[in-house]
Amino acid sequence: MLLGVNIDHIAVLREARKINDPDPLDAIALAVRAGADQITIHLREDRRHINDDDARRIIAHSPVPVNLECSVNPDIVEIVAELKPHRATFVPENREEVTTEGGLNFETQYANLDKAVHYLKAREIETSFFIDPTKEAIKAAKGIGVAWVELHTGAYANIYAMLYSNLKNTPHCIKELDVERSKLSKMLKASLEALEIAADEGEEYGLKVAAGHGLNYQNVKAICALQNIVELNIGQSIIARSVFSGFEEAVKEMRARLQ
Repeated sequence: MLLGVNIDHIAVLREARKINDPDPLDAIALAVRAGADQITIHLREDRRHINDDDARRIIAHSPVPVNLECSVNPDIVEIVAELKPHRATFVPENREEVTTEGGLNFETQYANLDKAVHYLKAREIETSFFIDPTKEAIKAAKGIGVAWVELHTGAYANIYAMLYSNLKNTPHCIKELDVERSKLSKMLKASLEALEIAADEGEEYGLKVAAGHGLNYQNVKAICALQNIVELNIGQSIIARSVFSGFEEAVKEMRARLQ
């Protein structure tokens, strides 16, 4: 199982004080030494964390592939084409969201996604779609011609947290999931099955399948057991753990969980 370490939240910490420390670039050598196979960053339209200079320096200096998450905005696509990361993963963006919630909407963005993918492929940049775990999304992704899909694990992670952590007793309780444990158990099983079916479908279509969003040291085990998922992209939980254990150790711990 490949591990992509998302370092966006290092930039979040920097931007909280609007200074130059910590620098996301400093994390790369530590991540690689600890077993990261890939560095993932998200260049958002609002530049709320990773900025253009970060992306340029990280892509230029990373000894492992860089997966650059981005929207389908033409201005962003031009920047991606200039930067030439190893892979570009198209994700939906909402200016009001705390983090990316849900996969791409192919009904409204199919033409733009098709154009962007072919534009980047012509420049030898591998492409991927961040999608909900459905057969319809897999089929749409295959139709456009990406090499990868990344399954959105947010629903699974939220249900897991409400079932197995103290989340429901905190101000961050997810109200729509504040139901009896027996119902949550069934929902968790269904969510995991949906991920497995989507991963199998992706493999049958010849796509490489990744997964990510909300994965942490507790909930990642069941995802690792899904045979046709070959890569996980994990960020926030690693950065959160690193506050107490150090960044390199936090990556090592996640690497061990994946094994």
